[in-house]
Amino acid sequence: MTNKINKISILAITSLASFITPFMSSAINVSLPVIGRQFSMNAVLLGWVATSYLLATAVFLVPFGKISNIYGRKKMFLLGIIIFTISSILTALANTPFLLIICRVLQGIGSAMIFGTSIAILTSVFPLNERGKVLGINVAVTYLGLSSGPFIGGLLTQYLSWQSIFLFNGLLGLITIILILTMMKAEWTEGKQEKIDFLGSAIYGIALLLLIYGLSILPKSLGFISVGVSLVVIFIFILWELKVPNPVLNINLFKNNIGFAFSNLAAAINYSATSAVGFLLSLYLQNIKALSPTKTGIILIAQPVMMAVFSPLAGRLSDRIEPRITASIGMVITLISLLLLIPINANTTIAYIIIDLLILGLGFAVFSSPNMNAIMSSVDKEYYGVASGTLATMRLFGQMLSMGIAMLLFSIIMGRVKISPQYFELFLKSTKIAFSIFTVLCFGGIFASLARGRLRNN
Repeated sequence: MTNKINKISILAITSLASFITPFMSSAINVSLPVIGRQFSMNAVLLGWVATSYLLATAVFLVPFGKISNIYGRKKMFLLGIIIFTISSILTALANTPFLLIICRVLQGIGSAMIFGTSIAILTSVFPLNERGKVLGINVAVTYLGLSSGPFIGGLLTQYLSWQSIFLFNGLLGLITIILILTMMKAEWTEGKQEKIDFLGSAIYGIALLLLIYGLSILPKSLGFISVGVSLVVIFIFILWELKVPNPVLNINLFKNNIGFAFSNLAAAINYSATSAVGFLLSLYLQNIKALSPTKTGIILIAQPVMMAVFSPLAGRLSDRIEPRITASIGMVITLISLLLLIPINANTTIAYIIIDLLILGLGFAVFSSPNMNAIMSSVDKEYYGVASGTLATMRLFGQMLSMGIAMLLFSIIMGRVKISPQYFELFLKSTKIAFSIFTVLCFGGIFASLARGRLRNN
């Protein structure tokens, strides 16, 4: 009974932590147009308010996953919540675009500690036959955060201020800290004898920074140079990780484990194809359709509500059916929704947008839980921290690439201007091309999902 109570407590705490970070991401999407007007930020700089957080999380995620294996996942998890909470409060106090983005970077560092440990803790506590169910619950709570973010964020932005979103998140963080200190008694370490690959971590961080920065300033020549150098640095990182005894990212997991490799690739592609949809539709609804933040939030709820409802079911199915089948079906449904977004224009009805978001949410739910179960079940327990960090990195890399594509198209087609009526036609052209690119990416993701092969012997 004690063990059962402890497992339920850990599921509750990790679920609350899994709620906070996506809530922040989706809530700020609704407030971005208001933030842009207050600070007179152009569309590209506004994109950095979202991207700086994702970039910082991605840079530190895999190293923190490895460090948590050595020094303890609970310690890293708690420290991450503390940093995230403090930085949320500081973000609310930021009075310049520079300070706002710096505070978002600090938030990203805290998120990296949370992402790199929460799924690993769950996987350590629950046995294989229960894993799909609890991961499905975790994903559902994540999508509950995504679904409530636009609505609550819209209300807070419209009736209080955009700063109140960050203060609300700070309050949730304080509650989580108290629960960890009082209810999470155990500690998990699987790699005490390992050493930290500081040089590999630095090379990895530089590569991601150069890549995303380069994408954001294209088509300038410096952008092409930055992207080109980042690819070289990524190649150097791979060579380094293959030869060091304790790599920050175990490349052999990808080389020798087809299921792990293609499941991560499928995750990266799926997030690349879908993550900027909320950002683009928020700008579309508040600019082209002239809707309030609250009404925009209510519409954007459609996608994550479907995720929250169907993720537990998909997770349970992945305990019984090959993840390759369920996840690939989810990718096909996602592809259909992206195809339907390509023709949207100023005359597209709100009902059309809502129906499409419902389809997108269903597709994502059917893909995500089985794919996560496939990744975590394809490695031994000493690699849970690394696998959890790798999965979250694929998610964040996909999110950054998705946002990078959106910012690149804004930069090329609109230029670095604020979205105003004289640029609405160019904005719509940018979104049409973006959704077309996302559709092609998703089509390729179907084959990556199928290529993972069977993950069970029976």
